Amino acid sequence: MMKKIKKIRGNLILLLLAVVAFLACSRDDYYTDGGRAEAIFDGSIMEYLDAKPREFDTIAQIVRLAGLEDRFRSDEFTFFAPHDADIKELIGSYTEGGLNRSLYELMLDTIVTLADVDPEIWAFYLQRHMFRGKNLLADYPQIDLNLRSVYGGQNYYSLGDAVCNIGVEFQDAVSSDGSSRLQYMGYRQLGIGYIRDLSKPTEYGRINVSSSDIQPRNGVVHVLDYRDGEFGFSNNQVIVDIIESKR
Repeated sequence: MMKKIKKIRGNLILLLLAVVAFLACSRDDYYTDGGRAEAIFDGSIMEYLDAKPREFDTIAQIVRLAGLEDRFRSDEFTFFAPHDADIKELIGSYTEGGLNRSLYELMLDTIVTLADVDPEIWAFYLQRHMFRGKNLLADYPQIDLNLRSVYGGQNYYSLGDAVCNIGVEFQDAVSSDGSSRLQYMGYRQLGIGYIRDLSKPTEYGRINVSSSDIQPRNGVVHVLDYRDGEFGFSNNQVIVDIIESKR
């Protein structure tokens, strides 16, 4: 009897080691070391932005220009944080396109400093990135972009009354040689999509989160991937509003 128990126990250990090895092999297929992001931050969301000037120096300035600094210090919310690079792309120059190219062609004053933009515009679009409550990746539902009728994520109103679909993609775990696959057992990717037309709720561009679950004292920060992100989730809309404000 004891030999039988030991044999079963030994088989269970071997099975566990095999599963760990499988997941370790599949991890190499997608994992890129982007540096360690500390989950807990001993400060407010505003202080977190100030502590990361390389990524958020411009965003922090916009928060202050928009008159939202006090809210970023004390209000509780979840912030899908845009990147400074998104603002650079938005404003652009005379030659590379963007807002300044459009203003130049219309013979309107171009943007030299961030203060040249109406603060109400900064506030309006910044609030598209802000959502009520503290929501970690684990708090959002699953989304499968190929099976939205079953796993469709969920729509949320931002503090700026924009409707966004937020969901977590459950990737498959795949062995290194591609011969084995475990559905929905791989890494999980949080993403958000701004729904421009509510009559077409499944038509939106999804922006992935590059760092999730950063937890300042008064909320949660999910950092958007700057390669796909746009400030306010729509450069075109921001540009149109700024142009209209300068006419």
